[in-house]
Amino acid sequence: MEGLRASPEVVVLGCAGVDTNVFLPGREVDWSVEANFTENLDTPGQAGVYASRGYAALGRRVAFIGNLGDDPCGDLVRGAFARDGVDVRGVFTDPAGTARSVNVMYPDGRRKNFYDARAASGLQPDPVRCREVMAGARLVHAHLADWARHLLPVARELGLVVACDLQDVVDPEDAYRRDFIRESDILFFSAANHADPAPLIRCFLQDRPGRIVISGMGAKGCALGTRKGIRFFPPGPSDLPVVDTNGAGDSLAVGFLTSHVLEGRPLAESIRRGQLAARHCCSLRGTSEGLIGAQALEALAQASAPEP
Repeated sequence: MEGLRASPEVVVLGCAGVDTNVFLPGREVDWSVEANFTENLDTPGQAGVYASRGYAALGRRVAFIGNLGDDPCGDLVRGAFARDGVDVRGVFTDPAGTARSVNVMYPDGRRKNFYDARAASGLQPDPVRCREVMAGARLVHAHLADWARHLLPVARELGLVVACDLQDVVDPEDAYRRDFIRESDILFFSAANHADPAPLIRCFLQDRPGRIVISGMGAKGCALGTRKGIRFFPPGPSDLPVVDTNGAGDSLAVGFLTSHVLEGRPLAESIRRGQLAARHCCSLRGTSEGLIGAQALEALAQASAPEP
C-alpha cells in the first residue's frame, strides 16, 4: 500500500525533539534562593516539529525527514506526527537519543533557550529513502541540522523550491550556514541579533537577486527583501495574548510558504498570512498542539485584509 501513498507537497528537513518550557512566576529567575517554583511543560517541539505540524494543520501533505532517538522522547514526537498525518518514512534513528531543549519562559512570552543537540555531526540519513520521500514534492523547508545540507542539492535536482530558516544568524559569512544559504531560493532569519535586518537582507540578495529573504523581527513585525527592495510589515492587530514565542518563526515561515509557494498568492498577502499564523502560535502556552488551521487562517486574513 505504501506505493499508493500520495506524494507530499512539502518536505521538512531538520530538527525535531522535545521542548521543556519552564514558566517563571516572576519577571526573572531569583538567583538568591536555591529553588524556584515554576511550571514545567513538555511538548513535541523544535523547528522541524513546529513546521511539520504547521503544514499539517493547514491541510497540506507534509513529510518529515529527521533524526529521533529510540526513547520516550522520540515516541512523543512520533505520536504527534501520527495524529497529524505527517509522512515519517524519512525518520531515522539517532543512537545518541532524541534532541532536547529547555526554554526558560518569561511572562511576556520571551524565552531563553538551552539546546541539547545530542546528535553526532557525522549522522546521515539514507539518501535513497530521502530521494523517494522528496520525489513529487514542490517544496523543501530545511533547518540547520548538519546532515540536512547534503540533501539540498538533491532537492534542487528534483526541481523543488528550497527554503531554509537560518534562525538567529549573527554573521552572514558563517561557514556552518554557507551551504544552506547557497542552495536556498527563500531564506528566513531572526533579527534577534540585529537592530536593523536590512544590511543582512542585502547581503543575502547579492549573489542571487531573485531570492526572497524574510526576517522575523518579533514584536516589530517582519521585513521582506527582494530584487525590488526591502519592505517592512508591522504586526497586525490582534486580541490574542502573547504567552509563548516558541514556534513563532516557524509559523511565520509555514504561513508564508503555504500561501506563496503552494497556493500562489502574492508576496505581501503571503507575508500577512504568515504573520497571522505566527501570532496565533504565540497564544499557545507550552504546546505545539493547536496551530492555526486553514479555515481559521482564511477567516483572519479576510477580516484583516487592508483596504484596497
